[in-house]
Amino acid sequence: MIRQYELVERVKAYDPSADEDALNRAYVFSMKAHGSQTRASGDPYFSHPVEVAGILSELKLDCASIVTGLLHDTVEDTVATLPEIEARFGGEVARLVDGVTKLSLLELQSDDTRQAENFRKLLLATSQDIRVLLIKLADRLHNMRTLHFVPSPAKRRRIAAETMEIYAPLAERIGMQHVKDELDELSFGQLYPDAAASIEKRLGYLRETSGEVIPKIAERLREVLSESGLDAEVSGRVKRAYSVWRKMQRKNVEFDQLSDVMAFRVVVADVEDCYRALGIIHTAFAVVPEQFDDYISTPKMNGYRSLHTCVMGPEGRRIEIQIRTAEMHQVAEYGVAAHWHYKQDEASTEGPQYRWLRHLLDILEQASGPEEFLEHTKLEMYQDQVFCFTPAGELIALPRGATPVDFAYAVHSEVGDRCVGARINGRVMPLRTVLGNGDQVEIVTSKTGTPTPAWEDIVVTGKARARIRRFVRSERREEFLRLGKAILQKGYRDVGYKPSSAVVKRVLGKFDVKTEDDLYVAIGEGLITGADVIKAVAPRTRRGRRVAKGEDEAKTADNVVPFERNRSAPGAGDTVPVPIRGLIPGMAVHYGNCCHPLPGDRIVGIVTAGKGVSIHTRDCESLESFQATPERWLDVAWDVDAVGADSHIGRITIVVSNEPGTLGNLTTMIGNHLGNINNLRFTNRTPDFFEMVLDIEVTDAGHLTDIIAALRATPSVTSVERARSLY
Repeated sequence: MIRQYELVERVKAYDPSADEDALNRAYVFSMKAHGSQTRASGDPYFSHPVEVAGILSELKLDCASIVTGLLHDTVEDTVATLPEIEARFGGEVARLVDGVTKLSLLELQSDDTRQAENFRKLLLATSQDIRVLLIKLADRLHNMRTLHFVPSPAKRRRIAAETMEIYAPLAERIGMQHVKDELDELSFGQLYPDAAASIEKRLGYLRETSGEVIPKIAERLREVLSESGLDAEVSGRVKRAYSVWRKMQRKNVEFDQLSDVMAFRVVVADVEDCYRALGIIHTAFAVVPEQFDDYISTPKMNGYRSLHTCVMGPEGRRIEIQIRTAEMHQVAEYGVAAHWHYKQDEASTEGPQYRWLRHLLDILEQASGPEEFLEHTKLEMYQDQVFCFTPAGELIALPRGATPVDFAYAVHSEVGDRCVGARINGRVMPLRTVLGNGDQVEIVTSKTGTPTPAWEDIVVTGKARARIRRFVRSERREEFLRLGKAILQKGYRDVGYKPSSAVVKRVLGKFDVKTEDDLYVAIGEGLITGADVIKAVAPRTRRGRRVAKGEDEAKTADNVVPFERNRSAPGAGDTVPVPIRGLIPGMAVHYGNCCHPLPGDRIVGIVTAGKGVSIHTRDCESLESFQATPERWLDVAWDVDAVGADSHIGRITIVVSNEPGTLGNLTTMIGNHLGNINNLRFTNRTPDFFEMVLDIEVTDAGHLTDIIAALRATPSVTSVERARSLY
């Protein structure tokens, strides 16, 4: 454990203006507050905050951060209070202690919501002061160093999993690579002990056998650079076990198949020397193809800058080399702490690390809750990068596997929402195309463009997924709202009553909803039936007729007033179908894939709780399965004005002769009649005939009928029918 005077000397060594009195008082206060408390190791609990303060001093953080490290557990684990902390150490320290205290329960628990909520608080507190995260990382690092003392294996795995999933990626994203590496290594040993032990044993053997090899290779690299007039500091090491394991998993190879488990670092004076060193090394040694990355011209999102290359180096060994300046090395190791300005009262909020943090806050605004926020944030933290360019030459960094939709949302949320297409390197490409390094991407937008639920399957960034889900939630609610209103209004007309908002509000409590809109949404979603609502608001009607005066009066609630009679409404026996307009796939109302209904068909709706209404043709075979539940049937009709301009999928079955040019004639005929083949599937083949199923984009049933008629007139077509059964 670090002694009091040792800690003060450490801080004063890099910050002579540090408040020595505050450090001493915080040391003593924390020691007294924790008293006789002990840790799982049996050590005094006070040793933990002292070690956390020691880690923060290694990062050369300001005095307030060191004091907070000493006090960070006092409010939660002792009788000390925040007002007491503020009175003794000032408002700045109290705010930092408060921020860390709120987050100190961020441990994996069976209650995922609690974990996600605490993580959300962590990012919010960090957005106000980055030191909260730095102190939390130091706290977690010391806890991981002593995790082996925790007696419960399940608890150790739980803490290690959280560290690997959340804290290590957070450390990486703010550029603190050495913290990230140690957290990963310690977590790996707990989560995969057998693999860790096996790899560490092999690495240990390699260190023994190559104990003289690494210095020899480093010296040879120095000589090569020096001979070309370049002075450089060269160091080498064997990679960590977790890094080796990740590469084995990524490349799906065994340990013996890895040839680049040794890494060397070349530190030079300036950026120009970085590229000079690269040229010298590539001239002297054979380069391993496709193993070069330039993070100087295109830095990582966390501000990391370096040149990476892989060569067949001295001793005939394949080695990895990183080339950087001393300043780049400091940033690579310490991230935001390398640019610390708090001690000069110049809190920095610029740079890639802070932009990434603000980006997470954008995701927070789009997410529906803390759990979704945690999910989307993990997407942002885990993946490697690709670098793409806008037509104007602006660099956009994206996770590997990103698509043009991710790119569009990275440019701006509105661009993503209005995206309808993309040109990649000048060519029109599908939105699901995976982007590669150096791609130039131009997003095509439309004022009428909107996200679709299907985009969730092709995006990999948290920002894009959060924005798409937000739109889908909003649009789905609007559709449920419109549908619920239409269903209820139809019910009103059927019983001959005019709705009264005041009466509806009086029965909201019966259905456990707060507003009229919530009631309509629940009806549209199928969670409440229109008949139940009408029965509640108009108890004197039954089965589409008005109850005679005096009939079942005792069953009528005294506090419910019947609706005003609507003189212009249809009679009790009349029905008014619910209008169906153009649909966005995956929303509240959707078309049945079994029959592909088209405008002009006679249709019926089937209500499914939580999913809304699926539209089927009245002769669809799948309707037989709903005969026993007539309450789920809904009378619907096309809203012709609303759906006339939309495209719909019509399905046909066709038998054609097996002759050269038949398929060409078939597609030409469909195209000439303004149809677009959406899908084609062969169902049977013989030497003489092909049987196929075609999905064709058309405007309505009449359009499909015209195409069918034209196909029937084609000599090579034996038969063509509209598909009416399940496939």
